[in-house]
Amino acid sequence: MIDTNPSASPNPRTPTSTARSPRRQARLRSALLVIPLAAAGLLGAAAAPAHAATAGQSATSGHATPPDSLTCGGEGIDPTAKLHYRTETFIKAPLSTVWNLHTDVEGWPSWQAPVTSMKRLDPGALRKGSRFRWTTPAPATPTTPATTLVITSTVQQIKHNRCIRWTGPAIGKGLRIDEGIHVWNFIKVKGGVLVRTEESWTGDQIEADPATSIKYLAPGLDAWLADLKAAAEARSYHH
Repeated sequence: MIDTNPSASPNPRTPTSTARSPRRQARLRSALLVIPLAAAGLLGAAAAPAHAATAGQSATSGHATPPDSLTCGGEGIDPTAKLHYRTETFIKAPLSTVWNLHTDVEGWPSWQAPVTSMKRLDPGALRKGSRFRWTTPAPATPTTPATTLVITSTVQQIKHNRCIRWTGPAIGKGLRIDEGIHVWNFIKVKGGVLVRTEESWTGDQIEADPATSIKYLAPGLDAWLADLKAAAEARSYHH
């Protein structure tokens, strides 16, 4: 049974969250860059923002992939990736609101400060094969300079109101993620939507120091969920 209470976690091992200001959240996201490859980014190992109401988090910098990895159309993250992270949150808003906000990629900069630019590379509704290019800043680390990551994402699988999976590289000056694979699941539950996301990164540069890289990946995804939650709930409230 899925726990739909946004203030409770079904996993007692989930770390306690710590509240952060919007500016701090933006710094974490930028660091992450990560975002899914999107890019998500993140220096500084930190817990998820309190308002993200995340549950069942798992962060791994080894080869073992959780047996319950998320999928879309039967496909998930790279099972051999040294770096992968999974998290989730409850959003008190209609499924259509959450889905439309998330899949309108051109609108990301309006509710995600770390996304500094976004461009669709093909017309029409988001579908399998759709491509989009976006940018996000990445801070300096002990081994890489501050840079702007350019992420080119390709939708590999998509099921309306259910899931989406995209892949692609993130490239900046002195920093490269060869391939990021990002999976999102959207589950309608009592009172709103349970959003689950999982991402893997591969590439010689980031795999050379996986313990450090995971510190960027995890907070970035947590912050992305927090931004999605805030935007969807605000839109739902105003309507």
